[in-house]
Amino acid sequence: MYRTHTCGELRLSDAKKKVTLAGWVQRTRKMGGMTFVDLRDRYGITQLVFNESVNAALCEEANKLGREYVIQITGEVSERSSKNANILTGDVEIIAETLKVLSPSAVPPFTIEDNTDGGDDIRMKYRYLDIRRNTVRRNLELRHRMTTEVRSYLDKLGFLEIETPMLIGSTPEGARDFVVPSRMNPGQFYALPQSPQTLKQLLMVAGIDKYFQIVKCFRDEDLRADRQPEFTQIDCEMSFVEQEDILEIFEGMAKHLFKVIRGVDMDKPFLRLPWIDAMKRFGSDKPDMRFGMEFVELMDILQGHGFSVFDDAKYIGGICAEGAASYTRKQLDALTDYVKKPQIGAKGMVYARVQDDGSVKSSVDKFYSQEVLLQMKDAFGAKSGDLILILSGNNAMKTRKQLCELRLKVADELGLKDKNKFALLWVTDFPLFEWSEEENRLMATHHPFTSPNIDDVPLLETHPEQVRAIAYDMVCNGIEVGGGSVRIHDSKLQDKMLKILGFTEEKAQEQFGFLMNAFKYGAPPHAGLAYGLDRWVSIMAGLDSIRDCIAFPKNNSGRDVMLDAPAALDQKQLDELNLKVDIKE
Repeated sequence: MYRTHTCGELRLSDAKKKVTLAGWVQRTRKMGGMTFVDLRDRYGITQLVFNESVNAALCEEANKLGREYVIQITGEVSERSSKNANILTGDVEIIAETLKVLSPSAVPPFTIEDNTDGGDDIRMKYRYLDIRRNTVRRNLELRHRMTTEVRSYLDKLGFLEIETPMLIGSTPEGARDFVVPSRMNPGQFYALPQSPQTLKQLLMVAGIDKYFQIVKCFRDEDLRADRQPEFTQIDCEMSFVEQEDILEIFEGMAKHLFKVIRGVDMDKPFLRLPWIDAMKRFGSDKPDMRFGMEFVELMDILQGHGFSVFDDAKYIGGICAEGAASYTRKQLDALTDYVKKPQIGAKGMVYARVQDDGSVKSSVDKFYSQEVLLQMKDAFGAKSGDLILILSGNNAMKTRKQLCELRLKVADELGLKDKNKFALLWVTDFPLFEWSEEENRLMATHHPFTSPNIDDVPLLETHPEQVRAIAYDMVCNGIEVGGGSVRIHDSKLQDKMLKILGFTEEKAQEQFGFLMNAFKYGAPPHAGLAYGLDRWVSIMAGLDSIRDCIAFPKNNSGRDVMLDAPAALDQKQLDELNLKVDIKE
């Protein structure tokens, strides 16, 4: 055997045992006639001792070891004279008797330590070294624990884990597909699934009333910190259920995960917030509820006093930051510059401080009497020491989104985003459609198979933009961790939905005929939800990015710098696939 124990296993109770360990050299230290080696594996670190006076040749071999050498040693477990309380094996050391180098190592490009000297790019290129670090490995262990718990939870509820194919037909509705050319079918292409949506609906038609899958999905879209071109979903579907059934089961799963993984009890039901209320109160369909600063509309109070910026606005709204009246003019100017950035787009910002005596001092004092400013203060329920920040604009929805960015920025500056605090809610009643400027037509907000609210079905013909979907997102700390909907199971209603989205009968049959035909053979009422596993793990681990909870992630350009992918194909492969590359400038 290469080892009898791991490097995180031995304790004082193992003293005098003869053991064999194998692992990587973390570091070596020479002190007089003694050489100490920290040996690391996935489970921990154990100190090895080589004594020159006992075995000079062995000690000389130990002095030649470099960082990340893979070695095997045998020796006796002994109580450590200088104990290390920071590691589980800190009470013991191994008095080495034999040493074998299993594999030498070049000097690594960065230190394999929790606080490494390697930047993101270099660590991505040598990801196999990065994973040796405790911080990254623990994230992967957490991911494993979460998938195990998910499978156990759903299995106990009677769900079946069923794999769906990775090579499917292209579905142009939604994000861009990754396409795969077919050698055996020249000029034709598969697509990698953006989700198993239609396939899991077919499983409901097939009588599999409780399905789940921990599945890879692919979307060819621009990347952010919380997005990757390939990602993993906890994908679920159920038959003979309504929205309430789905929310109850998967709220229960979320509470179970927080209890088991983080030791957090969540006894209260999650808040439920209709989409329209979320947008009015927080300017976002994924509001961060760890802190307040709810929007207050100020049109009635601040219009008509001669300040043209407000008098001409279609919306005036603000937030109140508790205890932030101490913000300096420099800080306030920085916030103004922030909201004026092109990606946010506000024209400016008005502020007002609530003074110690309860009066209000504003950047637009000359336009407003103290009486009006006190009315504004009362609208917020503000008190001495609070800071009021106000934005206005000609488009209420756009201005609320700008105010949302301001709210999040101030929360960052005030340290209100506690990673050990978890605020979860359901956002419901999304619009069924949204207008696409690029396509110049209505698009499905979620996907074309989402059921309209039954009360709104008459509006499909006359005012489709007013129709609400029976759709729901779970939000945690301002991050959408999952979402789903009740599906259309009536083929006639599905036909109507596709017509509104601009599909001709022929195009609908070409794209979705397999699903619509299946519905003719008795489709049960069904609904589902998909959680983003990567996002769940990043929240549980307290990470800002999902990359460190994925074994081999892509960078912000969608490249795998370790494998140097994507890459060009050689001409032989292109010929076999009947492809010709013509790169446009």
